[in-house]
Amino acid sequence: MKLVKFSVTNFRSITAAHKVYVTDTTVLIGRNNEGKSNLLKALSLAMRALQQHAINERRGRVPRRPSYRRDDKSYFWERDFPVALQDRKGQKQSIFKLDFELNDEEINEFKNEVKSNLNGLLPLEIRIGDDNQASIKVAKTGRGAKTLNSKSGRIADFIARRIYFNYIPAVRTDQEALAVISEMLSAELSTLEDDENYKKALKTIGDLQKPILENLAQRIKLPLSEFLPGIKDVNIEITENTRRYAHRRDFQVIIDDGTPTSIEFKGDGVKSLATLGLLKNKISQGNASIIAIEEPESHLHPAAIHQLNKIICSLADDNQIIVSTHNPLFVDREVIKSNIIIDQGKASPAKNIREIRELLGIKASDNLVNANYALVVEGEEDKTSLLALLPTLSNKISKWLKSNLLVIEPIGGAGNLPYKLSLIKNSLCVYHVLLDNDNAGRDAFEKAESEGLSSVKNNTFITCLGMTDSEFEDCINSDIYKNKITEKYGVNLDSPSFRNNSKWSNRMKSVFMDQGKPWNSNLEKEIKSLVANSISDSPKAALNEHKRNSIDSLVKAIENMVKS
Repeated sequence: MKLVKFSVTNFRSITAAHKVYVTDTTVLIGRNNEGKSNLLKALSLAMRALQQHAINERRGRVPRRPSYRRDDKSYFWERDFPVALQDRKGQKQSIFKLDFELNDEEINEFKNEVKSNLNGLLPLEIRIGDDNQASIKVAKTGRGAKTLNSKSGRIADFIARRIYFNYIPAVRTDQEALAVISEMLSAELSTLEDDENYKKALKTIGDLQKPILENLAQRIKLPLSEFLPGIKDVNIEITENTRRYAHRRDFQVIIDDGTPTSIEFKGDGVKSLATLGLLKNKISQGNASIIAIEEPESHLHPAAIHQLNKIICSLADDNQIIVSTHNPLFVDREVIKSNIIIDQGKASPAKNIREIRELLGIKASDNLVNANYALVVEGEEDKTSLLALLPTLSNKISKWLKSNLLVIEPIGGAGNLPYKLSLIKNSLCVYHVLLDNDNAGRDAFEKAESEGLSSVKNNTFITCLGMTDSEFEDCINSDIYKNKITEKYGVNLDSPSFRNNSKWSNRMKSVFMDQGKPWNSNLEKEIKSLVANSISDSPKAALNEHKRNSIDSLVKAIENMVKS
C-alpha cells in the first residue's frame, strides 16, 4: 500500500495545497515561512487522526471529546485554522485528503476484511472544525459510497495496520531519539512476556514488593485517618501491566564516540543523526512506511549532511520519504516533479530545474545555467574531443548537447573531483563522471565516493584490454593525428616505444625522449589539444576499434542517465 497523493485546505498558512503527489522520495521546497513545515504537520495530523479512528474501531468505542491540549501533535482550531478566515461565514473546517493505492493482494484482503469491493484506489477525507473533532469519510461518489462510509472505522483500521507513519520534526532532541529507541525496546522486550521464566521473575518481584507497599500504605493511612475519620483503608498497588511496562521502558543510552556519554549530553548533531539513523531499523517488517522529515540538514555539519543523504536514499528503497528542506543536496534531480514548490500557501510540482534553482537562490556557472545533466571530464581537451565524438555515437546525445540539456563539464584535473562534484551537485545537476584509469583517477574516485559524491553507477573509467593504466587518448586511433605530430614536432609515432602497454602520456613521453626531444607538462597539454582538434576534424574515424569499449559503455550510461 502506498500514499499516492494528499491535499490540505485551510491549515495554518496552507490555504490550498491540492493533489500533492507522493513518490518514493518527495521533496518540499520553499522559502522560509512559506508553509513547508505546516504541510508536513498537516500530513502528520491527518495520519494521526486516521490512526485514532482505527483505535476507536478496534476498541468499539465512540470517539471522546478532545482534551484541547495545545501541543503540536493535536489539532486546535483557534491555532490551526487560518486566523484570517476564522470570522468568515460558511465553512470553517480544515480539510485533509489522503489517497492510497492498493496492490492486487491488498484489494483481495480489503474485500475479505471490509466486505466491500475496491478498484485499487482508496481516497479518504478528514475534516476538523471548531469542535476539534475529526470526521472521516471515504471520498468516493456513486453506487457503494454510502456503504463504504458506514465502514470508515474498519477501513481506517485496514490502512493503519498496513502503513507505519513517522514524523521527525526539525527540532530533534535526545528525547526524540529516546522515543524511537523506547518503542523499539518495548516491542522487543514484549516478546519475553510469554516466557515462563520471565513470568516467574515478575511474580517474584511482585511478591517482594507487596509487604513494602502494604507497610507504606499503613504509614499513609494513620495521618490521613486523623483528618478523614471515614477512611477505612489505603492501598498502594503496582498493577501487573504497569510492572511489565516499567521493565520495558526504563533505560539509558550511552554513546561512545571516544568519550562514553549519555545521549542526553551529546551535541545536537549527534542527537539528530541518532534519531534519523534509527528509523532504518525501526520500520515494522512486512508493513509499508511513510517517513516525513522536516529539514533533515538541521544541526548538521556539511560532511554529516552527505552521510545523512545516504541514509535517506537507503530508506527510500523500502519506504516513502517526504522531506522539507532548504538544502539543494536533497533535491530530486532525476524526477523533477517529485520536488514540490511551496509558495504563498499553495503547493505545486516543480516544472524544471531552473525554477528550483531560483527558489533556493542557487547561482549556477554559465555552463550549467540551463542544464539538467552533466558529463564530468578531467580536462578541456576531453571536453573538446567528446563534444565532437559523442554526437556520432548517439542521436539522443547529439540532441541533448545541442539543446543544452546535457553539458560536458571539465574539472581541471582528477584531483579537483570531490570539490567540483560538490559544486555541480549544489547546482542541481545529475551527473556522470569519466576518469582516466590511472592512479590519479582511481584516487579521485575513491575520495569522491567516500564523501557521498560519486558511485560505481555514475562513474566510468577509461579501460583498455591488456593495459593496467589507461587514459582517454588510448581509445583514439593514432592514424588521425600522427602525421600532424611529425609535421609539427619532427617525431615519428611508428616507433616501437609508442606501441607498448603503458598509458598514452607515458608512451608519448618515451617516444619524444627516444628521438631526442624535450618533454614537460606544457608540451603534454599542447599535444593533447592537437589530438582533440584531430578528433573534431575526423570524429567518425577517431576511435580505435580494439580499445573503444569504455567509450561505448559511456554512451549507454549517458543515455540511461538522461530522462528525455
